[in-house]
Formats: sequence, structure tokens, C-alpha cells
Amino acid sequence: MNLSVDSLVEEIVVADIGGTHARFALARVSGGRVLALDAEETLKTAAFASLATAWQGYANRVLQAQKRALPRAAGIAIASPIDGAQLKLTNSPWVIPRATLAADLGLDRHVLVNDFGAVAHAVAHVGPEHMRAICGPDRDLPAGGVISIVGPGTGLGVAQLRRAGDGYVVGETEGGHIDFAPLDGFEDAMLARLRERFRRVSVERIVAGPGLANIHEALAATEGRAVRIGDDAALWSAAIARSDGLAAAALDRFCRCLGSVAGDIALAQGAVGLVIAGGIGLRLADILPTSGFGDRFAAKGRFERRMAAIPVKLLAHPQPGLFGAAAAYAQAHR
Repeated sequence: MNLSVDSLVEEIVVADIGGTHARFALARVSGGRVLALDAEETLKTAAFASLATAWQGYANRVLQAQKRALPRAAGIAIASPIDGAQLKLTNSPWVIPRATLAADLGLDRHVLVNDFGAVAHAVAHVGPEHMRAICGPDRDLPAGGVISIVGPGTGLGVAQLRRAGDGYVVGETEGGHIDFAPLDGFEDAMLARLRERFRRVSVERIVAGPGLANIHEALAATEGRAVRIGDDAALWSAAIARSDGLAAAALDRFCRCLGSVAGDIALAQGAVGLVIAGGIGLRLADILPTSGFGDRFAAKGRFERRMAAIPVKLLAHPQPGLFGAAAAYAQAHR
């Protein structure tokens, strides 16, 4: 454990481990708060045999640049459920044994969280300068009650943050796997098409990264047109640039569906605020506020007035996973 001269500020390693990239940084925490987060180092997981060897690769970089060893404390976010003895990452052969994790990484103490749980911790700690208004009242998130967090990315992350007094509790969920509920004739037809492929259609099939292609294909089928845009990356670029009419229409529908899903989650969790996070959320930062997201979010029948009173924000912090890993450690060792 590396402590500052006044023994109140602790320096830790923070890591955000995904299937493609492993991100590392040094952070300083004190009194349950994150004081500072240094610039991140990003390593490709495919270049390393394990988390331990990637950790050592980062340690070597710090030793070379700063002439010192890594702190022996860490906050670690991993793109995997963390309730098993063996943690298996999606899109990576890494298997992380929990029993030997501290010894393998040379740690005296650490906190381990799911990657989207880390995002919820980040929401609890960031200031209003890292929140952008999407819809609802333009005020700060309430200091008490439940904040729902929805993050479209490769999948759909869902978590909840329950604030009470000066503390909070993060609840990690699998809300991205609830059933998709169509709201008009086109969505009925899209659901029928997707059932032929997936049998059960979760909201993640619609309002995560690959979902745009599913919407695009359904729109093309409705108009009897061929799908001309090849991969997901090209489709997203065309949709955001509005350089292709059908891609732009698919994105408009994506935003409306995301609003419906986010509203359902907020209603189910009894939320007093909602935050959109994730990589796709950031790409849509300038689009969501003027899209159909807000109308669909509030359109919950007898609860429409309540839904319209919920402030909806977008998390705009540049390093939410790393910041959240630091926040999770700070909370656990306050």
C-alpha cells in the first residue's frame, strides 16, 4: 500500500479489463472519494497470455517511465460476472482464478467489480460537469433514491445506484436480457423477423451495437430493398453521418426503442433519475436530445407525468471504467 506523506491519500492501480483491451492507470483516493486519475495505458488482450502477464506489462511501463514499482492495492473492473471461482472474459481466452488473483498480481488488497458495475460507481462519484442532459427536467440527479443506469455497447448493460445519506449501494443486473416489447406495427414485424433467428428476442437484440443492423434489415425488408451497407461499423458511421437514408431511419428507430427500454427500466426500478452510459451512448450524445428518445421514455400511460419528471442524463466522463474501478475501491476502503 502506497500512502502519501500525510497518510491520508492512497495511490492504487485501476484496471478496466475487456475482451479486446485491458486499460490501466494510477489513481489516488482518500476518504471514500477519487482525487485523481492519471492517463490510461491501453494494452491489447490478444498480445498477452493472461491478466497476470498484462499486469506485468503495465508494471514494466510504469517502472521504465517513473522508476518505481506499482502500488500493492487495486480496483479492478472485469467484463464478466464476478460471482464465480473462475472469471471468463467474452472474446478472450483469459480465465482469471479469483482464489489466486491477489498473489498473481502482487496485491495486498483489492476490489473486484463487474465492468458495468464500475460504471455505476462512476455515476455515484462524478460531478455535474460530466453529465449531459438528454430529456426531463434540466437539474442535477437527485441526492437520494434510485438512479437507473443503461449502457448500450456491444451488449446492453443495466445497473442501479441507490443513494442514501452520504453512502450508496450499486446493484448489478442483467436487465439487458428482458423481453423486447414492440409498440407499433413496424416493431411487431421486426420482432416477428427476429424470432425466426433468435426464438426469444431480448432488448439487447435491438438497442445494443449489433441491434442497429437488425433494425436496418427489418426496414429494408419492409421496403423490399437490399441491404447495401456491409458491417456494423460502416452502418453506424453512415447512420450517424446521415449519409444513407435507410441507415439514418434505422438510427431514428434505435433512439426511440432505447427510450422505451430505458423508460421501462426506470419504471421497474422506481428510479428518480436515469443515466445513459456506454460507448454508443457517447456517440449519440448530440443525437439523443433531439431524437424520439424522450417521447418514448415518458410514454408510460398512467405514469407519463411521473416519467416526464425524471431527469435523464448522459455520462460523458472520458474514462468511466477506470474511474469507476477507483470509486469502487474508495468506497470499499473509505
